[in-house]
Amino acid sequence: MFEGSHLQYQVPISRQADTPTIRRALIVDDSELQRRILRAMLNRTGFEVFEAASGQDALNICAEHHPDLVLSDWMMPGMDGLEFCREFRRMERESYGYFILLTAKQDKEEVARGLDAGADDFLSKPINGSELRARINAGDRILRMQQELSEKNAVISETLTVVRKLYDDIDKDLQQARRIQESLVPARQMTLRGSRVSLLLRPCGHVGGDLVGMFTPGDCRLGMYNIDVSGHGITSAMITARVAGYLSSEFPEQNLALEPRFNKYFALRDPTDVAQRLNRRLMADHGVNEYLTMAYANVDMASGLVKFVQAGHPPPLLMAADGSSRFIGDGGMPIGLLPDPELETTTLRMNPGDQLLFYSDGITECILKNGNMLEEEGLQRLVTNLPDSPGSEFLDDLYWALCQMARDPTDLKDDVSAVLLEYQPNT
Repeated sequence: MFEGSHLQYQVPISRQADTPTIRRALIVDDSELQRRILRAMLNRTGFEVFEAASGQDALNICAEHHPDLVLSDWMMPGMDGLEFCREFRRMERESYGYFILLTAKQDKEEVARGLDAGADDFLSKPINGSELRARINAGDRILRMQQELSEKNAVISETLTVVRKLYDDIDKDLQQARRIQESLVPARQMTLRGSRVSLLLRPCGHVGGDLVGMFTPGDCRLGMYNIDVSGHGITSAMITARVAGYLSSEFPEQNLALEPRFNKYFALRDPTDVAQRLNRRLMADHGVNEYLTMAYANVDMASGLVKFVQAGHPPPLLMAADGSSRFIGDGGMPIGLLPDPELETTTLRMNPGDQLLFYSDGITECILKNGNMLEEEGLQRLVTNLPDSPGSEFLDDLYWALCQMARDPTDLKDDVSAVLLEYQPNT
């Protein structure tokens, strides 16, 4: 019994090997004497026997009784055995009918004509009883194999139907999971004090293990992050959902990156403190073996001061207003591997027109058409050649260009995510 998704399926019992497959036989011959001789031979084997004196009568019997075995004379007036065989093969049947032509013809070309017409075997007249039994036994073996194959095909077909139903149910669940994960990033873009933050999140499957986000406790302060959970699929997506709750933009009192002050407002915690707090949360989850890398930053939009922590994540790319670019950060241990990882806060000051890009390794580890990875130098060249588009358009252009360079543009093997800060303070 197969059970799943409210379906039950039982594999049919195969026919026993000693059960005869041929039960009904049809004799077609314009000679009544020949029909009597063959009937006597077949009756001794326990078959239900039908007789027809012509091909047309035989077709009528076949339409009603569906014989398992047909013994037909080749030479008959009107419709001969060859034409009857062709018509017999055109009939719709649930099971295969074994067809033996009775003939005195021994010429190879004539035998080939019979096989082309659909005959399975030949018997030479006069009919020998022992040879007839041997031919019928051979036909029975063939029909048994055909029937067993049909039964197995039926099992496969019904099993595929069950699997398809299960797949459809899983696919619906994953589609819903994708919508839920997309809701973790409620807005793709935010403008604060003239500067703009844009987000990109493209999972390689229905759901993924990357997460991007931003939040502000007010005034000109901003927190932004790019997270990559180890692995792919549902497990990683569940971890991202938990982490999204720890860095919620909707509920600041639940956001571990925010510290309440005087019961009036929230302040941004130091990025290293945020990473350590998140690490303790993940380490406290027993049975969870996944870890994550993270680039998290506090930004003062008024002064351009950026403090960030790089926990095993690729180094952020600073694209200066003068067209130059460089990677920044000293690395650090991922989150969720060690109880007390070595992490430190890096500080930089952005100038008006500068851009800061956080990105996941789904970008730099993308396999290109030449078989190599894009790597950091390739990313640096890529962004330099992109059109001078703002915010989300820039990230969309980046993703499109990456797909064009990839070995398989339709199947990127890793999630792709990025956060872009365009610093342009109000003057």
